[in-house]
This record gives sequence, structure tokens and C-alpha cells, in this order.
Amino acid sequence: MSDRTETGPTTGFTIITGLSGAGRSETAHSLEDLGFFVVDNLPPALLPKMAELTTRPGGPARVAIVVDARGGVFFGELSKALEELKRLHTDYRIVFLEASDDDLVNRYEATRRRHPLAPGERVVEGIRKERQILGQLRGDADLVIDTSGLTPHELRDRIRGAFADAPPEEGIQVSVVSFGFKYGAPRDADMQLDVRFLPNPHWVPKLRPLAGTDERVRTYVQQQEAYGPFIERLESLLDATVPGFIAEGKSYLTVAVGCTGGHHRSIVVAEELGRYFRQHGLPVVVVHRDLERG
Repeated sequence: MSDRTETGPTTGFTIITGLSGAGRSETAHSLEDLGFFVVDNLPPALLPKMAELTTRPGGPARVAIVVDARGGVFFGELSKALEELKRLHTDYRIVFLEASDDDLVNRYEATRRRHPLAPGERVVEGIRKERQILGQLRGDADLVIDTSGLTPHELRDRIRGAFADAPPEEGIQVSVVSFGFKYGAPRDADMQLDVRFLPNPHWVPKLRPLAGTDERVRTYVQQQEAYGPFIERLESLLDATVPGFIAEGKSYLTVAVGCTGGHHRSIVVAEELGRYFRQHGLPVVVVHRDLERG
């Protein structure tokens, strides 16, 4: 979004949107816990008025507005409101929540709720309609979070990692996500790494039931001949690219690391990347998306 001023992740005005069932409410609650003044389902025409509150003496320092597609034509007015925010030189961020169709269907089935855009049809049809309606807005989002496979606790960690206060010079919030390709790759990654070239601890009987967080698994993976050169080249790549992301005003960076099941190799590498970013003074949250899957 090059026509807006990039001032960092702690901007005072945040718009939360995305697919129904993808975690908008959990995100809103997490931001509320971080001190945001949160408003659910505000008419888009009122967004500029609400944004003004963050500039008035005594007004809330940080505001988050939840916007969804339930309003039909009413939601279509959001683009006009965003243009008005730009005209007023209001700095804002859009956080877009999404998930795989399978995850969304399972969540609706678990709660026995009807999809707001398909009250008399199959849930998958409502999801299809909503993806179509929100396609442009997803492209304009500053931060996209794929909640597929995430527990509410893990989503809260992602939100805290993205919105925790950080010194302005840090300039970027990093999320590192390990995952299993057999469960689908995250949709929100800025950089995706495939570490399936490393020998798989799954085929070592004593390591199979353990996770990549276990020191025995970590030692096995790190002792592989290809591991050291890979990490060295990966860190050189990050040394070259991360300063560029910061210079271009990017507020969030999501790095996804995948192996077959998301249980061993990807976790070891994700933890290594977490240490890399911390050593470079960057705020980072590490999430192991598929750790609890079979």
C-alpha cells in the first residue's frame, strides 16, 4: 500500500476483517487485551469519524474496528471509507484473517452455526461467496494471517507478536511458522522454506514419537551434513533481504518453514530462525502450526 505512510506496527487505527470463522473475534479480543479500543461491525461510513478519535486529546490511543461481509451492499461502502481515510492522511493497518475451506467448514460444523452469506445453502457456498467479496481487500491488507490449524492460544501469540510495542528503529514484526505440507502450506507467508531435503527423523524409531522441540530430535537434524551449509546460506539471504524489507516500510514479515508433517525438521529450523531474529534485535513469535496433529 505504497500511497500510505508506513510508520510501524503500533499505528493507532487498525481494521480487522477476513473470512467468517477465521478468527476475527479472537483477534479483536487479543487486541483489546493489548489496550486497543475495539468496535465490532461498525458501519464503514463511520470509519473516518472513529479514526479522528485517535488524534483528539484524551481519545483512545489505539482503535481496532471489526468489519465483515454480513452487511452486503453496506460492506461495499468500505472502499469509499478507506479512500476518505487516505484523503485525511490517516495512517491505518488492515489485518485480514483467513483459513482453508476444510478448517472453516469444520469450525462451522463444530459450532452448528450457519454461514452469514449462505443461511439456506451449504457452508462451502457461503465461503466461496465471501472469498469473492473480500478478494480485493485481502490484496490491500498489511497483515494476512492464515489461522488454518492454529489454536486460539497460538492465534493470540501471533497477534501479540505483531502488535506488541517495539522501538521504532526495529521497524518490523516477525512471525516464524512451522508447518506440514501434508496439511497445506500457509497462505500468509512472505517467505516459504521447504526443508524436506533433510533426512526425516520420522524414520528413526526412537525419534518418531518426539517433536522437533526435543533436544534429541534437534541434535539429529542439526548433525545432518546439509544442515549447517543450509542455515549459513539462509542467514546470508536474510541478512540481505530483511534490511530491504524494513527500508521499504514493511511492518510485518511471516516466514513459513515446511516439512512433511510439521513435526520434526520444520520445527528445528523454525526455532533456529527465531534465535536468528532475536539475536538481530527483532521482535519475533514462533508458532508450530501442526505440532499437535497426528
